[in-house]
Parts: sequence; structure tokens; C-alpha cells
Amino acid sequence: MRLWRSVVGKLWGTILLLVAFVLLVLTILWFEFIENYQTNQAESELSQLAGKISSILENHDDIHDSPALARSIALELSDEKTGIMIVDENGKPWYSSEGASSSQPYISLQTIKNDRELAAVLNGKQESMKTITADDKNGPKKEKVLLQGVPYQLSNGKHGAVFVSQSLAAIREAASSTTRYTFIGAAVGLILTTIFAFFLSTRITYPLRKMREAALELTKGKFDKKVPILTGDEIGELAAAFNQMGRQLKYHINALNQEKEHLTSILSSMADGVITLNIDGTILVTNPPAERFLQAWYYEQEMNIKSGEELPPAAKELFQRVVHTEKEQVIEMTLQGRFWVMVMGPLYDQDYVRGAVAVLRDMTEERRLDKLRKDFIANVSHELRTPIALLQGYSEAIVDDIASSDEEKKEISKVIYEESLRMGRLVNELLDLARMEAGHVTLRYERVQVSELIAKISRKFQGMAREKSIILSSAVHVENDWFIMDSDKIEQVLTNLVDNAIRHTDEGGTVTFTVRTADNGLKVDVTDTGTGIPEEDLPFVFERFYKADKARTRGRSGTGLGLAIAKNIIEAHHGTITVHSKIHEGTTFTFYLSKIDEKLMEGSKE
Repeated sequence: MRLWRSVVGKLWGTILLLVAFVLLVLTILWFEFIENYQTNQAESELSQLAGKISSILENHDDIHDSPALARSIALELSDEKTGIMIVDENGKPWYSSEGASSSQPYISLQTIKNDRELAAVLNGKQESMKTITADDKNGPKKEKVLLQGVPYQLSNGKHGAVFVSQSLAAIREAASSTTRYTFIGAAVGLILTTIFAFFLSTRITYPLRKMREAALELTKGKFDKKVPILTGDEIGELAAAFNQMGRQLKYHINALNQEKEHLTSILSSMADGVITLNIDGTILVTNPPAERFLQAWYYEQEMNIKSGEELPPAAKELFQRVVHTEKEQVIEMTLQGRFWVMVMGPLYDQDYVRGAVAVLRDMTEERRLDKLRKDFIANVSHELRTPIALLQGYSEAIVDDIASSDEEKKEISKVIYEESLRMGRLVNELLDLARMEAGHVTLRYERVQVSELIAKISRKFQGMAREKSIILSSAVHVENDWFIMDSDKIEQVLTNLVDNAIRHTDEGGTVTFTVRTADNGLKVDVTDTGTGIPEEDLPFVFERFYKADKARTRGRSGTGLGLAIAKNIIEAHHGTITVHSKIHEGTTFTFYLSKIDEKLMEGSKE
């Protein structure tokens, strides 16, 4: 920083200007005093000299040849700078500056006669002191002189006049030495004042500079910076107050940071999205769920977001309504296949609306569950409607004696029995699935011989496979033939998978299930060469009531709950199940069972 822009420079300059102004005024007054004093002193001396000369001339009036002697004596009283002119009773002037080289001022008699006041002196009427321009014997008029005129009276009644003159330059020369010493004293005073002012301003501004440095440190967030307290005056009190302010500022900043972190943690941990908007519609604060909502909007706009379009049009319109009505507004919108509910309310700054705050809730899962509930009711109703209708119809046939022969009655009874079994299976599977999804499935772990379990499944479905001319084969490639699992539940899974594979494989096809060791566990593949599953249906095969062949509603088409039950059983074993399929090429179901600790063999898991 430049010196004249700093506090030191300003204080230093102020003191210098003040002292210089005082010295200037005092010097002007001093010069005026000296000049007046010298002038008064010269006038007094000239008056005394003129009076003395007039007394000499008057006292020698009665002595023979005394007038000439008196004039001679009087003219001898002059010096180099003082000129004397005596005008005798006959009007003849006598000068002390008769020599051509004399430096005494010269005043001609004609100049005196031309002046009214000086002419009165010649007439013996009055004395006169006046400043006039001296005459030059050799040329034009030159300098200003101070002229004192005094008349004298002779005893014979005649009168004359004495004129004493002195150059004003001589008077100024007398004051020049005083002026020189005055300037020297003023210069010394300014130098001393400069040194003193710089020292004083430096002492005063040193604590201020330290405060400035501390203030700059505060702006950088260094709140521990302290200002040294060097004095006990107002500046010292200011330094103490500054240190106290720094401590208070640090305390409040820390409190604000804690509140900010607390608020940020709350916003980040919220399941709902929060968006804070300024009064012009710009986004101020968001949390991660709200960011996902905005990213979906940006993706939909291909990341080409212009200013003022940070929100979807529906949300922008909702914001305008909130600002104008100052009331809470609610809207539902769909974005990238997800359902969102936005609740927006005004954000106040005292009595004025300064923006709005929006709370977003992703309702996709709720909508999905609601759809599942509706689909479940529809599917259960659909599955139960057919057997109930059959039971009702055939029961009415028996009641009304429509069946005339025993064979027809047996056929009707058989249909009623099969449909009742189907309804029983549906109800039991629904109960099992409900228990599994609620986590209330009990696994009874035991050591199972894998090859024996696979052989059992193969024997169970050989007859069904021969009926459809399907080749059913199995293979076991394990390091250890014994594995800990719930054999009944795994048998249920394999039964469901193999049954589905055979039912959806045409005559002459093949169904193969293979078991092998993988990642310290078992991996089972059930592969068929059947019709396959459409690609758009693959994500839903493990949902309740899913059926690959939607045209089949009864008979051996099943209830559509088997795969959902199989998935819950595998997950209860801490395993995974997946499916891969191609249309008209076949389907492969794969599930993996991790190794189970033998301590679980004797207990059950809820």
C-alpha cells in the first residue's frame, strides 16, 4: 500500500500540514511585525535626527558665521544610508550627498514643493513624515524613501526646513537578517515535526496495522489470530475488543458449521427428496434423492438444460402456484418410468415469501406393490373361478340326477375331486408363499447325499418323460457327495423346475439337470430344449402367478406359484437363482447353494 494512502501517511501528512499552516501564519505575522517595527524605528530615528538638526540650526542663529557652521555640523550627522537636506531662510537647499558617488537618497527641492504636505513644511506650518520616490541626479526616478520634514524658526522671524530621508531598501535590509533566522527556525521546526509526526503516527498505527493483519486472517478462516495489546488506552481497548470479537466469531462460525452439518446429515439421510428454490425459481439446496429425480429429468432432456429449465414444467408450474397463493400444493408426476409425488410449500423470510421448499417421494415401489396386490386378487380370483365353477356345475349335475349311469357319476366325481385337489394345492401354495415372504420358513438342515437326491428326482419324472418321448438325463460332478441342506425343500425346488421343463418341452426334446461343485458350494442347472420364455417376460418369471403359456388355465399348467416358492426357498438357504432363455431354443434355470455350517444341522432357522 502506498504511504499516502495508509493511516500512517494520512496522520503524518495531517500533522505536517497543521504545523506548516501554523508556522506559515506565525511567519506572516512575524514578518509584518518586523517590517512595522523596523519602519516605526526608522521613523522615530528620522524624527529625532530631524529635530536635533533643527535645534542646532535654531541655537546657532545669533552667532556670527554660525549658520554656515550649524549647517556644516548638521550635515555631518548624515550617514551612508541617511540623507539630509537643509533649506535655509532664503530657500536655498543644502545637501549632505554632494558627492557624485554618494549612495544617500536624493530629493530635489522641486519634488518637495510639488507635494502639498511637504510644501507646508517649507512654509513652517507643520512637520511631515511621508514615503516618496527619490530623485536620481543622473537619470530617472528610482527607489522609495522615507522622508521626514521639520521646520525651524530663526530669531529674525525667518524660517527654514530640514528634510531627513532614508531608503526603504535600507530598512528592509535591516530586517533581512531577522527574516533569514526566522526561515531557518521554521525549517528546523518542520524537520523536527516531520520526525516527531512519523514516530507518533507509527506508534499509533502499529496496533491498527496488527488489527488489519488479524482481520485479513479472519477472512481466511483463521479465527485463532490474536492482536497484541501494547497500550492501555483506547487503542488497547480496541485490540481487546477485537480479540473478543474473534473468539465470539469463532464460536458462532463453529455453531453454524455444526448446524449446517447437522442439517446436511438430516437431508442426506432422508428417504424423501428435498429441493429448496429461490424466489426466481433457481435451485439452492438438494439432497441425494432429489438429485436422482433431477438427473432423471436431465437425462430425459439429453442434458441440454437451459437457465430456468432446471425443473420439469409440471414442477415449475407448481412453484408458480405456491409463490402466488402462498399455500401448500401437491402434484403427481411420472419421470423415466418412476412415479413421484411432490409436496411444495412457501419458504418465508419473516413476512415475505423468499422461495419454496419441495419434498419428493418416490412412489414407484408403493405403486408396484399396489399393482401386485391388485394382480394377486385378480389372479387368485381367476384361478379359483374355474374350479369353483366346475365344482358348482358338476355338483348341480349330481343333484339334478343328470348323470344317469354309474360311469358318468364316477367321471363327474373324478372331475370334482381333481378340482378340489387343485384348489387345495393353490391354497397350500399361497399359504407357504405367504409364510416364506414373511420370513417364517423353517429349514431343517441335514447331511444329504447329493447323488441319491438327484437319482430320486430322476426316477420321479422318468414316467412323465416317457409319456412325452422326452429324454431325461442327470449328471453329478461334486468333490464331496454329502452336503448340508433341507432335503425336502430342495427336492420341492428341483421337482418344480423339472416339472416345468418337461411340461414346456415338445416331444423328442431333452431335459438335463446337472450338479457340480462351485465356489465352495453347489451349483445346479436344469436345462430343457423347450419353447423358451419371451425376453420381455424374463424379469417376471419369479413373481406370483406367472405363467409362460398364458393360454393354459387349467389342467397341468399349474398355479403360477412354483417359481416364486422356489426362489424363496433358495434365498432362505442364502443362495441365488437365475434364468436364461431363448425362444424355440430352450431355457436354463440355475441355482446356487452356499456351504452351511454344521452347527445348524440340529436346529432350525426362522
